[in-house]
Amino acid sequence: MLAKFYEKMFQIRHIELEISNKYKEQKMRCPVHLSVGQEAIATGVCLALNKKDEIISTHRSHGHYIAKGGDINSFLAELYGKKTGCARGIGGSMHIQDIKAGMIASIPILASALPIGVGIALKNKLENNNKVVVIFFGDGAMEEGAFYESINFASLHKLKILFICENNFYSVYASLEKRTSNKRNLKKLVNGCGVKSQSFEGNDVTKVFQVTKKSLSFIKNKNIPFLIEFKTYRWLEHCGPNFDNHLGYRSKKEVNKWVRKDPLKIFKNKMKKNKVSINFKQIEAKVKKSTIQSFLYAEKSPKPGLEEIKIFEKSLL
Repeated sequence: MLAKFYEKMFQIRHIELEISNKYKEQKMRCPVHLSVGQEAIATGVCLALNKKDEIISTHRSHGHYIAKGGDINSFLAELYGKKTGCARGIGGSMHIQDIKAGMIASIPILASALPIGVGIALKNKLENNNKVVVIFFGDGAMEEGAFYESINFASLHKLKILFICENNFYSVYASLEKRTSNKRNLKKLVNGCGVKSQSFEGNDVTKVFQVTKKSLSFIKNKNIPFLIEFKTYRWLEHCGPNFDNHLGYRSKKEVNKWVRKDPLKIFKNKMKKNKVSINFKQIEAKVKKSTIQSFLYAEKSPKPGLEEIKIFEKSLL
């Protein structure tokens, strides 16, 4: 399992950096929201789940899809707008899904993953299938009415939901401190709805995995939801493939502080300290080789045709 932690984190990091590098070729024509720096949360949470458990994500969904075991060929083909994509090349980066892998959908509208995920959990309860739904959302979503409504509904109906807040402190260019009162307390807010919560730094994948496992056990034993806030940081711009430190909305000191908390380096140092032997170079070589093949697959795949357009039109009716 320890080697798997690194493999998934490195896979997310490498694929997203390759997306960043190749985006300038203008063959990927959808917006991309990259999660470089946040890999430990997706990896630790998704590897703690059973295969049948379901996740619903946001506009920043790549890491969740990869960590949940989504097909990389289909994922990249979707970014290239190809017929072989996981949404037939029509959805793009912000509408990644793979029902077989348990990635129900990614929803780009702020906070919309929350009520949709709650609806899925209610369906699971009615079917008595014992699945847990994990709903990923960012700190910006906590300021939407859908956040309170979803937490309250999930509590009242005792739904098996693990709410995961990936708090990277920014909503586009606005910092958390400029958007909310410093007296606002997330724990008190959700506790008032009858939902227990915990808060951790989210860049240590083994810690993320451990607390997720405990939370899942609590949810399954008590048949009630739980919320975890993981504090983390995105290295790149809100939307796009580049660094945006020149814009000045966050300081160089702040960025460097979080870059030093690189999840991959934290894991390597922890393994070294605990004298755990992992062949990191072998893992990296394997991921790099498979990534090259997946990008080639995506570029060579055919574009959507009339059939895909008709399917898309039917979905709108």
